[in-house]
Amino acid sequence: MSCTSAFPHLKQPTPLPWPRFQPPRVYSFGMNRRINKFGLTKVCQRKRIPQRMSRLVQAIAVPVTPSSASPLNDNLSDLQLLAERYGFQQIAEPLPDEVTVRDIVTSLPKKVFEIDDMKAWGSILTSLTSYTLGIFMIAKAPWYLLPLAWAWTGTAVTGFFVIGHDCAHKSFSKNKLLEDIVGTLAFMPLIYPYEPWRFKHDQHHAKTNMLHEDTAWQPIWKEQVESSPILRKALIVGYGPLRPWMSIAHWLVWHFNLNKYRASEKKRVMISLAAVFAFMGIAWPLIIYKAGITGWIKFWLMPWLGYHFWMSTFTIVHHTAPHIPFKSSDEWNAAQAQLNGTVHCDYPRWIEILCHDINVHIPHHISPKIPSYNLRAAQESLNDNWGKYLNKARWNWRLMRTIMTTCHIYDKEENYVSFEKSMPEESQPISFLKRVMPNHA
Repeated sequence: MSCTSAFPHLKQPTPLPWPRFQPPRVYSFGMNRRINKFGLTKVCQRKRIPQRMSRLVQAIAVPVTPSSASPLNDNLSDLQLLAERYGFQQIAEPLPDEVTVRDIVTSLPKKVFEIDDMKAWGSILTSLTSYTLGIFMIAKAPWYLLPLAWAWTGTAVTGFFVIGHDCAHKSFSKNKLLEDIVGTLAFMPLIYPYEPWRFKHDQHHAKTNMLHEDTAWQPIWKEQVESSPILRKALIVGYGPLRPWMSIAHWLVWHFNLNKYRASEKKRVMISLAAVFAFMGIAWPLIIYKAGITGWIKFWLMPWLGYHFWMSTFTIVHHTAPHIPFKSSDEWNAAQAQLNGTVHCDYPRWIEILCHDINVHIPHHISPKIPSYNLRAAQESLNDNWGKYLNKARWNWRLMRTIMTTCHIYDKEENYVSFEKSMPEESQPISFLKRVMPNHA
């Protein structure tokens, strides 16, 4: 069934009115309301469900059974309260089971898929110009202004990653060889091997928020924290205070181990590894020769750490929140994972410009073929047609505090259990974050 035949009004810039779904019997009579740990109203039937089983499965973002867990006209005020508690502007209503990714894709205007060479090369010019300006600021700034120069330059070099990201998704140019060349060159200053990242990133898109399979931010498993005291302490620090730089660990673990790639992929992987090692072997010695080790730290390492701050922050916020669950393969639903399980987050506009709107992430997960310069138009279409099924936020302290102090260990019923709750005697870094991080949105 096509999207236009099922929903003929999708072309109109109005919110999509879903067909009337009959709620299951469990909601028909004898209801009693309860508030679970998230603050959401749950309903159950006293006569049909024993009291000991009155705690129902969650009904937010990507519920286990969204069509039966919460009627579409229920819990709206509770969702808003929950959004305020977590630092969100809006928490998505559950997407009906029968909606497919194809339904959502076909609702988008065709123009958002069009590749524009002028805009694509304009994004390269933006990144090169902003990066050059950053290097100039680092060279000229007094010591007390260096953090500002590093912040700018780290944000600018993140734009290189986004350009390579478009190339990997074949949304930069119609010339596929040119895309691979540009992507490899864009990733080289980041010491990020292009092809290894591309192979694993494709898996992230195919299996977003799927337990064991998603290659991005998986929850921690209870068995991991119980396996070794050293690993447990490392995870508490890494998923707590150091979380904005945990992409460095991901980079090391995923992209330099040939055993993680199929035989058919290894030739391309080796080419990318050779490219980044060539950059390290040529650019690093030149920087050290001209400016010494201190210059290498100033001009390369500190902007690189700034890039990883954004790499970690963007990717964490995209798919991590207490109400967004990871699902096993037998429960996973593609449309719900991509639409309900992804977050649109607004940042200060200068960051969005330098990073080519990588924060406009929901349309990118609906179709990775949308070029970065068309993401905003695609987001407007999603707002018009699927607005109530979207998670929306503006980057703020409460949002980051919630993620860094709550989203730790996987739990099927609660999505996440915090270190502070599961092992309070060892969670001092998490308690410290709660004390020092502001709690305002």
